[in-house]
Amino acid sequence: MKFSIWDKGDEESRALSARFHEQAARYGLESDDEQPDIVVSIGGDGTMLQAFHRFRHLLRSVSFVGVHTGRLGFYADWRKDELVELVRMIAEARPNIVQYPLVQAEYESGGERFVQLALNEFTLKSAEGTLVAELRINGEPFEMFRGDGLVISTPSGSTAYNKSVGGAVIHPSLEAMQIAEIASINNRVYRTLGSSIVLPKHHYCDVQTEKPIDLWMDHLLLRLDDTRTIRFHVAEEKISFARYRPFPFWNRVRESFIT
Repeated sequence: MKFSIWDKGDEESRALSARFHEQAARYGLESDDEQPDIVVSIGGDGTMLQAFHRFRHLLRSVSFVGVHTGRLGFYADWRKDELVELVRMIAEARPNIVQYPLVQAEYESGGERFVQLALNEFTLKSAEGTLVAELRINGEPFEMFRGDGLVISTPSGSTAYNKSVGGAVIHPSLEAMQIAEIASINNRVYRTLGSSIVLPKHHYCDVQTEKPIDLWMDHLLLRLDDTRTIRFHVAEEKISFARYRPFPFWNRVRESFIT
């Protein structure tokens, strides 16, 4: 078993990373940052997003597990005081591999075609003020949007930015993506549905605009000056999480937002 650690970078996370390495050596686990079997994220959900983008080229062969150093995260199953037990489980137990859907964005820029993946969401905003865009679903005109922006989220990302702008919480077993509005303006010219839209895997949405746009891919910002159309759909690839014990999604939702 080969592992790689991706930590938050603060003093506490670095100390936990060092302790993980010490414990892993006792079980004969091998550290490998190029071709790991499992990636251990130490920090929070933001740290897991960073780990995902660092190792996204290995999605077909790598699984992820999270250790949170603060509050319970949606991508972190283990507390910092359970780190020794986690190392033992990685060394001795066979995990249940759970796969979550991702959202894919396709566009052209500078004469090249790009394909991007997001674990939480893509956020689309204008680089020059208000976003004006036409949404086309499966090639058919759907609505003209004018407002602050759009959030295109995965089911697991539905509890993040999507929820804060009024989107629904979706269980990550559903292969779907959600489009939520950020402060839309509705009048006789620009008319939107006014609620989030959930599209299944076999559907796609084209967002067309005439001005430069800022495309946030989870925590990463992409400035697209010459892109006029971005196509969003559920990706064929998925992220795999190594579960060494059950922790139902709705329990995470309850503990994060209710209890």
